[in-house]
Amino acid sequence: MRIAGSTVLLTGAVGGLGQAIARELAAKGAKLVLSGRRADALEALADELGARAVTADLADPDQVDRLAEACPDVDMVIANAALPSSGELLDYTPEQIDRALTVNLRAPVMLTRALAPRMVKAGRGHIVFVGSISGKAATKYSSLYSAAKFGLRGFALSLRQDLHGTGVGVSLVQPGAVRDAGMFAVTGATPPAGVRTVSPGQVVAGVVRAVERDLCEVNVAPVELKVLSAIAGQFPAFAEKVQRGSSAERTISQVVAAQRDKR
Repeated sequence: MRIAGSTVLLTGAVGGLGQAIARELAAKGAKLVLSGRRADALEALADELGARAVTADLADPDQVDRLAEACPDVDMVIANAALPSSGELLDYTPEQIDRALTVNLRAPVMLTRALAPRMVKAGRGHIVFVGSISGKAATKYSSLYSAAKFGLRGFALSLRQDLHGTGVGVSLVQPGAVRDAGMFAVTGATPPAGVRTVSPGQVVAGVVRAVERDLCEVNVAPVELKVLSAIAGQFPAFAEKVQRGSSAERTISQVVAAQRDKR
């Protein structure tokens, strides 16, 4: 699908990765509808890019519905919004669990249900879900996040088959650890020794490739992480033993502590 001239809804637009995606799509000639929770930052980005801003908290189902109603003419959805959900399940309240699963899984599903029919009727469109390598390989202190991202992966891959032949493409973009954006940039934690990161620009390029080539799944990660995540998906008990006691466990503990107030 051509990005130029398409009307694109981008959720999670004011985060580091969201801003990078927004700027690239604007540069390619897309007409943007930007969504996020922070109205001031969202309006500033929209003014910069000549976009339309729709403030919405995706943890609120009513606001998800209102966001969909505000975007009756979109040709493309990029579901990028996500809520940090690291930490042990027993540390979460039921309300925090609902919020994490609603933002990270229910909201993209419901936006798709609301906006895909128009695309199908028009015979053109594309839906991109920005997931995570955590949707392929589980790690400690990530049960809620992995639950949502595993679910998002299954939803995206099945939906792609459902919509085959309608002219509407579905893609899943799964970044590994991203430098200068995401959890390391926000929390100040450093990647585990020997773990390579990817740049926001590489993730953005993955999103663009997914749309323009109608790709099923784009894993944006160093080759060794792609291999390890594939192995972990097939042999989770082996992956658990490898991870236990590693420097990765210490890094995740730092992230959990830094994100505790963002649940």
